[in-house]
Amino acid sequence: MYINLNQNRNLKLFKTISEVAHRNGSSVYIVGGYVRDMLMNRKASADIDFVTEQNGIALARHIAAEINPGIQVSVFKTYGTAMFRYQDLELEFVGARKESYSEDSRKPSVEAGTLQDDQKRRDFTINAMAISLNKDNFGELMDPFGGREDLSEGILRTPLEPHQTYSDDPLRMMRAIRFASTLQFKIEEKSLKAILAENERIRIVSVERIMTEFNKIMMSDKPSVGLKLLDDTQLLEKIIPELTALKGIEEIEGQTHKDNFYHTLEVVDNISQNTDNLWLRWAALLHDIGKAPTKKYVEGTGWTFHGHEFLGSKMAKPLFSRLKLPLGSDLKYVQKLVKLSSRPIALITDNASDSALRRLLFDAGEDLEDLFTLCKADITTKNAAKQKRFKKNFEYVALKIREVEEKDHVRNFQPPISGEEIMQIFGLAPGREIGILKEKVKEAIMEGEIPNEKEAAREFVLREAEKIGLVQKQNPKEKTSI
Repeated sequence: MYINLNQNRNLKLFKTISEVAHRNGSSVYIVGGYVRDMLMNRKASADIDFVTEQNGIALARHIAAEINPGIQVSVFKTYGTAMFRYQDLELEFVGARKESYSEDSRKPSVEAGTLQDDQKRRDFTINAMAISLNKDNFGELMDPFGGREDLSEGILRTPLEPHQTYSDDPLRMMRAIRFASTLQFKIEEKSLKAILAENERIRIVSVERIMTEFNKIMMSDKPSVGLKLLDDTQLLEKIIPELTALKGIEEIEGQTHKDNFYHTLEVVDNISQNTDNLWLRWAALLHDIGKAPTKKYVEGTGWTFHGHEFLGSKMAKPLFSRLKLPLGSDLKYVQKLVKLSSRPIALITDNASDSALRRLLFDAGEDLEDLFTLCKADITTKNAAKQKRFKKNFEYVALKIREVEEKDHVRNFQPPISGEEIMQIFGLAPGREIGILKEKVKEAIMEGEIPNEKEAAREFVLREAEKIGLVQKQNPKEKTSI
């Protein structure tokens, strides 16, 4: 069958590539994700892959020279590929090849092959389709493995025997689950069983490549689809065992607790409806990881998880380090939200004090709205009345916090009197006393003892200084306002 490319926004480019390939005696085909997305009527990717049965590097150079002689072509001789950017597109050219793999590496040895050899080495039938740009059959769909049918039925299937496909390149197991999650496709049963059987092979894949796929799963509309598949195939316990440790429900003396693993999947799905912030989704994923090591049954009380938020925030750093995730501001953001994840719950009462609200404002700072987004996502009760009541209470607390913020300006708190100013008043060098007085000022503001204003803070410092034996060096009558 033929694909009508006449309405494609890149038709002029495809015609140019066809002409240049013809002049140079080369075949050329569009392959991979661009073809899949075109047939699904999805937004076209900015990355387009091309295969030729001749020399991919030479063809890329000829085409770049035809389009614009100033284009810089990047060449990767090891893989026989070349790439260049044109307008908002990234175009990659490769010579068709066969691949063979060794047991301990996912890097294949390659040799020249035909178009069908190249299609055989693709991960899934829906990515193994090609569209000819050759003069004699421009627009013909080359689909030897039934990818178009699998696409219409929403099935992920490997072109060749699945055990061999996943053993050769175990990253394909992650890609299968990523596509299942992002496209909402079903992994064919034989293929799913092969992933389970070959899951140990994931250990030869670099953590960075694994996490690239994992984060794409996290950014899907419903990440629980992929997370559940990772668990079903026993890949998740090899990647983030802190999560699978949350699985299960224990019962002692008729007392049970919820399954915190499946609760976590619900929270991640809930938050994904309200944010595209990857790290906020990660905060949802990790918000309960401290519950497995803190779980304890207390007679007369039931199951407790005391301090799980604090421990969970501590667990995030070694987890991020092991997974080669960012260890800077993104980690600190996730740690903060995990640590604070239960704090707003305690404030959902009519008698929550202004002091408690000020402290939450101070601790959450600019991330307060994200914290509330996380807390709302954490409401997974199936009782509609309870859901409505919890959400109404959150709105009430948010209103109270806005009122406190307007009055006291505590968010992103900066002390109204600086350490330098305190040193100037008392003629002191930097030292322990300065830190004590600054902390007392902060506590007084948090407790509502003084307003968040400079003059009030100055008078408070003078009073507190007397209590700890500090004496002003200048005459009080000569004091200048700070």
